[in-house]
Amino acid sequence: METTLPSSHGVSFGRLAASIGVQNLNRSLQFYCGVLGFNKVFENGNPVGFAILKKDKAELHLAQNKNHKAPLHNVAHLMVEDATVLYEHCAIQNVRIIKTLRDADFGLRCFVLADPDGNRIDIGQVLPTPEVAD
Repeated sequence: METTLPSSHGVSFGRLAASIGVQNLNRSLQFYCGVLGFNKVFENGNPVGFAILKKDKAELHLAQNKNHKAPLHNVAHLMVEDATVLYEHCAIQNVRIIKTLRDADFGLRCFVLADPDGNRIDIGQVLPTPEVAD
């Protein structure tokens, strides 16, 4: 059940983008752009240590930290149009799959992948609502 608390500040929020720590930015760019199809739209630093990636409505920030250790929890949740197609693509590309493709009881077809640093990304597709017989 969703709980909505009253807003005391009255400020409207815009986009919110996940920021993921990576040990090697170039290796991560090869994965996110080359395998998942993101486009790099911004970079910063000399040498470059930060990048913004976009694909369709998704935005992801990568921040290089040579001592980064991936957490054991999912760092981002990505909703897609077809989780099965992306899952099969990831398998062909030898992407590390943490949780295999399944239809979950909470209404998503989902799986969890790991990037080259071990950062876990939960992939989900909304399943159609079952028809209720009258």
